[in-house]
Amino acid sequence: MARGETTRQERRAADDTLAHEITVLHIASRRTYGVPRIHAELRRLGRRGNRKRIARIMRERDIHGVTRRKRRSSTRPDKKATPAPDLICHDFDAERPGTKPVGDITYLPTAEGWLYLACWLDLATREVVGSAMADHHRAELVVDALDMAYGRGNLETFYNRRRLRKHKIFGYLTPAETRQRHQHTLAA
Repeated sequence: MARGETTRQERRAADDTLAHEITVLHIASRRTYGVPRIHAELRRLGRRGNRKRIARIMRERDIHGVTRRKRRSSTRPDKKATPAPDLICHDFDAERPGTKPVGDITYLPTAEGWLYLACWLDLATREVVGSAMADHHRAELVVDALDMAYGRGNLETFYNRRRLRKHKIFGYLTPAETRQRHQHTLAA
């Protein structure tokens, strides 16, 4: 066998091994992670790899993350109402956990119609601290999410403990790891 053929076979074997690792991480992310998060997760596990190679392998094996859909507005503003004050002044950074909670409502298409999800997030850690779902997006949905945030504590689910988020200072971390980094920084 020629040396070039041996090299190609070794490269294919290495790609197959990497593809297996990528598939495992992709399934563990509930099939949501794309190239950036898979690359970050591999680096966290000590596996160095070229991002373009990871992208090529994922493309060849039809592994792709979830992309956000085009936004559609479900809000119909009341022309006579006075606008709510911007309490955070478009400053979406927080120095310490627990100082800046923000809320949002999103919609999810289901076979039975739209499902609305209200969430409260901690801006410092990006943890979901409260959530509620309903088939409407009235004010009580937000109140229910707020009740959960202050009534039952933080969510201990995939979102806070496993999902990687890109932090502007710390890089890709889970919200729980971001909280730990903030606590460590405050203690130092």
